[in-house]
Amino acid sequence: QVQLVESGGGSVQAGGSLRLSCAASGYHSNYCMGWFRQAPGKEREGVALIDRDGDTSYADSLKGRFTISKDNAKNTLYLQITSLKVEDTAMYYCAADPTWVCPGVGSWLKYWGQGTQVTVSS
Repeated sequence: QVQLVESGGGSVQAGGSLRLSCAASGYHSNYCMGWFRQAPGKEREGVALIDRDGDTSYADSLKGRFTISKDNAKNTLYLQITSLKVEDTAMYYCAADPTWVCPGVGSWLKYWGQGTQVTVSS
């Protein structure tokens, strides 16, 4: 059974940085993995994906401040966020899918974590 556990969220001031982590178990390193977020009153949106080869893709509106990476030895997925903005406030979710080729950013993945809250204040 695939389990995904996010951590690293918190309350930060605008302009700051955060690194979110997602500890994965029961999965295979060939899986497509990604980060999504959902702000209050909004639909869940895709942030970034990374495939088995480490190739990445990002939501067009978020390129430049978000960096997805993974450490297969540690079974951990990361999301580095810099220059945080108030509008980045959201619940951030880690997700995985047993597919070697990632679908488009925002496509629904099969397995999900419970999320970690990021709150950015001005």
